[in-house]
Amino acid sequence: MQVDRIDTFSGHRDCVYTLEGSADATEFFSAGGDGLVVRWNLQKPDLGELIAQVPASVYAICLDKQRNQLWVGQNFDGIHLIDVVHKKEIKSLKITSASIFDIKIHENIALIGLSDGIIVVMDVDTFSVKKHLKASEKSVRSIDINEKANEFAVGYSDFSVKIFDLQDFSLKLVINEHSNSIFSVCYSPDKKYLLTTGRDAHLKVWDVALNYQLKENIVAHLFAINHITYHPTGDFFATCSMDKSIKIWDAINFKLLKVIDRARHAGHGTSVNKLFWSTYENQLISASDDKQIAVWGLKS
Repeated sequence: MQVDRIDTFSGHRDCVYTLEGSADATEFFSAGGDGLVVRWNLQKPDLGELIAQVPASVYAICLDKQRNQLWVGQNFDGIHLIDVVHKKEIKSLKITSASIFDIKIHENIALIGLSDGIIVVMDVDTFSVKKHLKASEKSVRSIDINEKANEFAVGYSDFSVKIFDLQDFSLKLVINEHSNSIFSVCYSPDKKYLLTTGRDAHLKVWDVALNYQLKENIVAHLFAINHITYHPTGDFFATCSMDKSIKIWDAINFKLLKVIDRARHAGHGTSVNKLFWSTYENQLISASDDKQIAVWGLKS
């Protein structure tokens, strides 16, 4: 596999923590420690467009694709709803005084993971809180939805992965196999597998049909693994780590295919926090503590 660093997007004044796709395949959003929410165009390198600015750091953003509205989680304050076309705030709601680590939207439900262990369930249409789910005293770090099984997976800082029912929000299963905080949970595109990673630097693969039986346990990085994302075709997935590297994996046999790092490819010099695999020319985008966003081209 050949890897080329295509572009570097700079402009953030602090660590970049999160990335999100846009309704336009050539665009994506970023946010981080400076409170800036920026839209980038993959066809126009380094010409960022400020969409919103909030007074605290942002760990989580999520695009409501149906309404083309961006949900921005401002730490210690709550949710801001941004009209990305007109670049203006529509609504805001102070749902918490805690940090917001993840936001996922499914149909008319938004799931928001907080640092106090609460998942806030919001009604998207009314922009109101429906329910609070409290299954741990430790942070909710990552959420992913399996609409085929009508359930969602949540990774916690209490070292557990918990599976909830998507209809009644009941707790269905608790998985206690990691030895430290979970930072990322990710279902495969076909929903056959759940991948989990975290501070223990292990990549674990769970067979969903077999009641989340452990299929693979891989020592994948040197330090904490911050995020997982799948290639648009589902053939590959990527992980990124506090060890400053990005790794590309075969999604069928879970074998390592490529390492992207500073020595080999002029990669990031600090922790890589988030990945986004764009459908535009299958470009992989990475965000880092070094305040930069890198765009990678990969060819088999």
